Amino acid sequence: MTPTPSAPPVPGLAAPTRLRQVVLVAAAAAMGGFLFGYDSSVINGAVEAVRDRYDIGSAALAQVIAVALIGSAIGAAVAGRIADRIGRLGCMRIAAALFCVSSVGSALPTGIWDLSAWRVIGGFGIGMASVIGPAYIAEVAPPAYRGRLASFQQAAIVTGIAVSQLVNWLILRLAHGDQRGTLAGLEAWQWMLGVMVVPSLVYGLLSFVIPESPRHLIARGHTERARRILVRLEGEGPGLDGRIAEIRDHLASGARPAFRALRGPVLGLRGIVWVGIGMALFQQLVGINVAFYYSATLWQSVGIDPGSSFLYSFTTSLVNIVGTVVAVLLVDRVGRKPLVLFGSAGMAVSLACEAWAFSAHLVDGRLPHAQGLVALVAAHVFVLCFASSWGVVLWVMLGEMFPVAIRAAALGVSSAAVWVANWVITATFPSLSDWNLGGTYLIYTAFAALSLPFAAKFVRETRGRKLEDMG
Repeated sequence: MTPTPSAPPVPGLAAPTRLRQVVLVAAAAAMGGFLFGYDSSVINGAVEAVRDRYDIGSAALAQVIAVALIGSAIGAAVAGRIADRIGRLGCMRIAAALFCVSSVGSALPTGIWDLSAWRVIGGFGIGMASVIGPAYIAEVAPPAYRGRLASFQQAAIVTGIAVSQLVNWLILRLAHGDQRGTLAGLEAWQWMLGVMVVPSLVYGLLSFVIPESPRHLIARGHTERARRILVRLEGEGPGLDGRIAEIRDHLASGARPAFRALRGPVLGLRGIVWVGIGMALFQQLVGINVAFYYSATLWQSVGIDPGSSFLYSFTTSLVNIVGTVVAVLLVDRVGRKPLVLFGSAGMAVSLACEAWAFSAHLVDGRLPHAQGLVALVAAHVFVLCFASSWGVVLWVMLGEMFPVAIRAAALGVSSAAVWVANWVITATFPSLSDWNLGGTYLIYTAFAALSLPFAAKFVRETRGRKLEDMG
């Protein structure tokens, strides 16, 4: 979605002709978000086939699905340090290579353990992309448009999720509805996992046509190169030297080792770092990725046929895109915090409705009609509320809420928290749903409800502020 230059002029704001350049650069960088979403969700189409092929139970299956998230947490934790050493573009290229290797390996596994290993490798790439995308976009975006441009990351994520669901559905159709049906010598689920090599290559190639972050270049002493990029992105004006001096001064004031700089009085960390970690945890503990990792299995468990369950997974992804577009349009107009508060309230209500619906006894293996309808509607409303709030705002704020001196390291720690929480939800859902599906959704409801007072008390508005003013 291309933002229109309607905001009032502010210092550092790109002229409309330069804004188009920034939009293209941000969109290219957000391709990592597309891979992030695609890789995260594509496994949804392979869950039951993997269970059947390797004859494993719910607990073991959960570990195969969730093991990629361990790699994601590690990749997110180290991405900031890698990006500071070799640059934002170098970090993107490493992530693209990991995605390529993982997609090919996952499509051609020899057993359950090497499938898990290939997914861990892909997880490294996901974690790195989750950090470098928002950090890079925040560093090249003019302040007045930063929220909308940073939203490209989440827009790309949800597009990747939707495309993966659509590709899975199309492959399933070609395989006559059988996830283990053979196509050109491979089973359908193997094609689902292998197709990701195509966008992985595109991401790697795009990293060679966008500029390095000016802030990274200034930090490495390449001021003239940074100046040329700033002119390319923002235009040349009388304030350019002042902008460069301001960036240099802020970088110089925070020259301590990055992770040591996170230390503070609140349980060993700065308060702002805990706010980032808290937002990251709440974003995942509401159970959003159950909708993308297990939705086909979930709907089949309450009596929906496989073809319809894949279709519902795709419609959920479309709702996810709609909600993201809403957030992109509003994040710079109404602010970050109002969207988060709205989302928390909406998620709590819709999750409570899902908990009620899934607590009903199955009749002939299906939910009763009323509960089935409520579950289907509430699931889509939940995704809409998440996508139009926490889904976008978390990545926008993680890219901009921290002081310059600790941004890369704090973003890495917070993103790692996203993946740890994601792993907890992903690894526990199959066993929890076997225990009590309604009770599982009640747990997610509680986290959504708790996110409301947390956001009200601790989340500070960042709309319109320059990155150098954060802290």
